[in-house]
Amino acid sequence: MTDFVRFVFSLGGVISALALGCAWLLARPSSSSARRFVVFVAFAYAAASFYPASHAAAALVSRGYLPFRASDVPDGRTAVVVLGSGSFTARDWDEHGVSMPDPVGANRAIEAARVYRLVDPVVIVSSGGSVGAMDPNAPGGKVMGDLLLQLGVPASRLMLELESQSTHDEAVIVKRMLEPIRVEHVVIVTSDIHMRRALGTFRAEGLPVLPAIARSPHIQTPWDIVLLPSQSGLTEAQDVMHEILGIGYYAAHGWFQ
Repeated sequence: MTDFVRFVFSLGGVISALALGCAWLLARPSSSSARRFVVFVAFAYAAASFYPASHAAAALVSRGYLPFRASDVPDGRTAVVVLGSGSFTARDWDEHGVSMPDPVGANRAIEAARVYRLVDPVVIVSSGGSVGAMDPNAPGGKVMGDLLLQLGVPASRLMLELESQSTHDEAVIVKRMLEPIRVEHVVIVTSDIHMRRALGTFRAEGLPVLPAIARSPHIQTPWDIVLLPSQSGLTEAQDVMHEILGIGYYAAHGWFQ
């Protein structure tokens, strides 16, 4: 489902839909249904890629979440869990490489470091396996963990979860990791648009979770992104649809509370 949503809300999805409409028109030039389909595709993608519209939809999905404060956590043993995003490995011509989080993962890691300084948790879990085309030697949890060490989190407090392929996997595996530690509160660090599904998934596993939203890496928007259809708008529409469908899918499987 994830790959399908990403394809639909991409340049490839736009071209494929328009190509299908053109082929339909060529096969049946007098078909009013074909003409309506082409018009619908053009207007639907224009609306989806119009940044103010997709951004407003994202704000609805993430509504109610505010930046984390130390007072948000009651007294008791606390763990921080930062959920994985993607990673990228840059290489030279001799195949020497360096791996780093993508912008979303970097923002989650730096927020997790801030939360760590605020609440002094017993442990911070950097979570995320290698998904899709990611370098199998640089899963999201590892590259964010490396960044957390650079940001001052001591290795003695850091745990890595490198097996998960989805948010549901993260909830199941992290619960197993935290059981021996006996924490009373779990602060989840992830993007605001992903937070609703993340909290519902971890609660379905019986974990007492609290939200800590990371800042978006796309705060500044040039005038052309605001006024014209853009890839940024289409990408945010993709994220919104992914979360809406993801919540429905998780709820249908009993993975969301």
